[in-house]
Amino acid sequence: MSEVVVTARKWGNSIGATFPAETIEKEKIRPNDKLVVEVRKIMPIKELFGIAKFKRSAQEIKDELRAGWN
Repeated sequence: MSEVVVTARKWGNSIGATFPAETIEKEKIRPNDKLVVEVRKIMPIKELFGIAKFKRSAQEIKDELRAGWN
């Protein structure tokens, strides 16, 4: 079993991915072989910024933390 990072590309109305030749050779993959593929999207860190939601504002949290310093 190999783990590789591939890039999704548009093919007509679908999206497809190609595997590196080294992986194809190592796993002995041939045309019409059935494969099981686990899909996990890689998210750049800048896309994660702001994804966490809090019930209180950042200012309220800061004020609460500062109150404990006195």
